[in-house]
Amino acid sequence: MPDKNTTHVPFETMKQRFYDVLTQLKFPNDKAKTCAAIFAGNSLDGVYSHGVNRFPRFVDYVKKGYIHPRANPKRTAQIGVIEQWDGQLAPGPSNAVQATGRAMELASENGLGLVALANTNHWMRGGAYGWQCAQEGFAFIGWTNTIANLPAWGAQTCKLGNNPLVFAIPYQDEAIVLDMAMSQFSYGKMEDLQKKGKELPVPGGFDSRNQMSTNPGEILQSGRPLPIGFWKGAGLSLLLDLLATLLSAGLSTSALSRQNKAEYGVSQVFIAIDLKQLDNFPAMEQNIQAVLDDFQSAEKVSPESSLRYPGQRVLITREINKIKGIPVDSDLWQQILKL
Repeated sequence: MPDKNTTHVPFETMKQRFYDVLTQLKFPNDKAKTCAAIFAGNSLDGVYSHGVNRFPRFVDYVKKGYIHPRANPKRTAQIGVIEQWDGQLAPGPSNAVQATGRAMELASENGLGLVALANTNHWMRGGAYGWQCAQEGFAFIGWTNTIANLPAWGAQTCKLGNNPLVFAIPYQDEAIVLDMAMSQFSYGKMEDLQKKGKELPVPGGFDSRNQMSTNPGEILQSGRPLPIGFWKGAGLSLLLDLLATLLSAGLSTSALSRQNKAEYGVSQVFIAIDLKQLDNFPAMEQNIQAVLDDFQSAEKVSPESSLRYPGQRVLITREINKIKGIPVDSDLWQQILKL
């Protein structure tokens, strides 16, 4: 039976609504179009936690002055293939699209390009910029720091960020894209499951009794998500924060967290690699296919198990949502219509 609490919104309808709201907030047309496309595109691909579900908070941050709709990033330094930019608190998605484009320009000239962006805002789904890069034929590595929202292994207080990391490579007409936070589940995913009254498939953090839990509400209440790989994920989070801070000359997780509880002014890194300039480029498609064929030939735990490469589920969800419309909580959609 259909869920009475869910409505299905066509992609173009959703994108147009986002655009209308953003122009009302004095976004220039180009930024409104870019941000609307990112929010709607994330939703189309099934990443609702960083798409439609996040849009009201984005609007709230604009109204509170954390996001400056008319600001533009500016380059502050260039050292070979590396550029440092000040995001000037412009909208995170439009800043990230521009930084990714600039990294590709540098890679076209030099084989590799790195743009480090300071003083920017939440980029929403980092994987969107991996797709952007890979669909132009470039490999991509990117990450962002965040406010402190992740405890180190063995700690009770959060001093690390969940610092999402993205890898992407072109594959056929699409891409293989890994987009992962340093917490076992992102806060957005846990909030989404909590609203739906669902449990996590595996333990995702600690409850108030210091016990591992699959209950997203308990984890959100304790504020102690689980680092991926326990101490390994915590160590990776720390190094990503350090590199983003040093490369961008921006704020660290520690410095961000001293501002207030809101997350703004973050530091990000965008790396593009022009694979076409490598001597082995003609054989790459064949090599990728051989690796994926071997990967998917693994013996399954059960016949129902699925072996999907990173990004494959996105392609499936995208096609379903194109046909049926993007599923949205009905109350949330009414809230967006009233913005």
